[in-house]
Amino acid sequence: MKAVQARVTGRVQGVSFRWWTEQRARELGVTGWVRNEPDGSVLLHAEGEDDAVDALVDWCRTGPPAAQVSDVAVRDDAAGGATSFETRF
Repeated sequence: MKAVQARVTGRVQGVSFRWWTEQRARELGVTGWVRNEPDGSVLLHAEGEDDAVDALVDWCRTGPPAAQVSDVAVRDDAAGGATSFETRF
């Protein structure tokens, strides 16, 4: 099990990035959350099996069709015991 925080930058707001991330996380069985940040980035916290969390982070490097991701900064994070994946506002 692992937990990470990832900040996704580029054209990632206004392109349904959070919605797509939530759908992909649920498909992978990853728990946590995703939210827009005031600086235009998207921040997410993901917990789950190593391979599933890694797959979600890899997906974030491209994102949904309308996104233009310039960077994904990932760091280890403490597990928060999330039981689902949700979009935070």
